[in-house]
Amino acid sequence: MRWDRDGFLKPAGPAEWYDGPSEALSGSCPFSPAAVNEDAIAEERFSRASQSDPRIGRFEAAYVGHAAENPFRANGSSGGLTNWVAVERLRSGTVDGVVHVAPADRWSTGRFFDYRISRSIDELSRGAKSRYYPVELSRVLREIRSEPGRYAVVGIACFIKAVHLLRRVDPVVRERITHTLGLFCGHMKSAAMIESFAWQLGTEIGRVRGLDYRVKDERRPANWYRAQLDLADGGNAQQDWWHLADGDWGAGFFQNPACDWCDDVVAETADISFGDAWVEPYSSDGRGTNVVVVRTAELRDMIERARADGRLQLEPVDAEFIVRTQAAGLRHRRDGLAYRLSWRRRGLRPRKRVRASAGLPLRRKLVYRMRYAIARWSHGVFRFARALRWPALYIWWARGALRLYQSLTWSRGWLGKLLDRVMPQPER
Repeated sequence: MRWDRDGFLKPAGPAEWYDGPSEALSGSCPFSPAAVNEDAIAEERFSRASQSDPRIGRFEAAYVGHAAENPFRANGSSGGLTNWVAVERLRSGTVDGVVHVAPADRWSTGRFFDYRISRSIDELSRGAKSRYYPVELSRVLREIRSEPGRYAVVGIACFIKAVHLLRRVDPVVRERITHTLGLFCGHMKSAAMIESFAWQLGTEIGRVRGLDYRVKDERRPANWYRAQLDLADGGNAQQDWWHLADGDWGAGFFQNPACDWCDDVVAETADISFGDAWVEPYSSDGRGTNVVVVRTAELRDMIERARADGRLQLEPVDAEFIVRTQAAGLRHRRDGLAYRLSWRRRGLRPRKRVRASAGLPLRRKLVYRMRYAIARWSHGVFRFARALRWPALYIWWARGALRLYQSLTWSRGWLGKLLDRVMPQPER
């Protein structure tokens, strides 16, 4: 896997490898129209699940809350439950290692974050918090094949789906990867986002040795993201995301193009999956709160025991509550995806569980068009600004694009008020 010009990791090989069709690759790529979809994988893995919802999949139970056992909540971006479950699997002896994303030594690896296998609680705990950064599994999959044991994999929806597709054809991986922990996902960013943040915080990417995408501050609402760059000289630079030209997540700056063709927000093929509780009063609680979807009886029983022991502070919720916490993401992956599938396009056509449809109000169509344009143009404008050594060019463009996007989406500014007159906002 190598970096491409836009800051994504892509497979690298000889020309004949790219040109030759491969049945194995077609069946194992999570975005391939030849691969089985999330419903089929869930039917295989969770056929006995007691509940099902077309938006969040099959499940045994769902909860909202946080880890009461220290220090998980304080050390995590949200309620600390992803790390708690991973640690619990290790200390119970259910797994021998956890595959997860952790900070990397960028000077030796060329990456700020990478997948690793942690075999101790201390190692695992150092990998807590969110990482909006390109990663890939090739190295840890080689380690899993060479080192017998039972492994749990933590990842976003497409990574977990890819693991299950690989398990279908690789008996060693099928035997050794025994648990999957999913993360709710809006979309993934390119590595260029860090460099853009550095520009806007008055430094250069060469001086950045690490970063925290979501600095936790209990005095501020959980959805007030603040980024911190750790610098080589021991200092740091911080800024709230909403003050950054590309800090509005929903606008799609630096988005991976594949994310526009995904219909899984909540990691439906994972044994258990975790997200942020983006509804009040939880989104205002700076300590962080998770929503959790549990799909196996084994993990449901583990959660219930921990609730009874006071180690987890969780309340049962229904599918509708989970959907409300992820309303924006689900709109983009349902209504928005249906609209994008209706566009004429060349090449491979995605095969999704959502049917193509252009039956949306004009303003919603413009919002989805604008997001699509920002996601693609941000890469090229950034490359051009970097080549000219003129960061202000990208920042000016990004601020202008953001103003237009927010006028369309949130009716902000004079343009938003004008749009409301001629093209009223549809009800969400």
